[in-house]
Amino acid sequence: MAYICDLGAGVQVYVENSGMQTTITSASSSPGQQQQASSSFTTGKWLQLPTAFRTASGVILRFESAQGQYFVQVQGNSTIALNSPPSLANAEELPLTEAGVPPMQPMQPMAPMKPMEPMKPMEPMKPMTMNNMEMRMGNMSMQMGNSAPAAKHFCPQCGAKTGESDRFCTSCGHRLQA
Repeated sequence: MAYICDLGAGVQVYVENSGMQTTITSASSSPGQQQQASSSFTTGKWLQLPTAFRTASGVILRFESAQGQYFVQVQGNSTIALNSPPSLANAEELPLTEAGVPPMQPMQPMAPMKPMEPMKPMEPMKPMTMNNMEMRMGNMSMQMGNSAPAAKHFCPQCGAKTGESDRFCTSCGHRLQA
């Protein structure tokens, strides 16, 4: 079982006994920042709940097990096992509360899904045209460029081959019709 001791100013100490080990975790949180440090000590199984005391030098945790009493000092994020019992004459005892997880509420069952409606048949796709390229999905044909062969141009004066955009014949200089 785990226990929490709230030290104020966003600082908490968690203690937990698992078999022969006692784990102590100090956690501090402030807006936008969280820090946590854990230490583990061999104390044996606890005979009674731990006690926490606030002293001038930090927080002292006392654990009692079949092996004896153990004292651990928590100061900021550091945790130190003490070799001898500290003076707790002017110490303030701090409450430890059980850190249990609240029971989970039962979930409501999901409503059954509605069956899908039948799909409507697709309409035939229209050909897609871009500049001189055309694509049809119905018969999976694709055409690029002009479908008619390019017309050949010749000079009416001398019969020499001319270009489509030529304004004069390059052979005889005759003016070509535009």
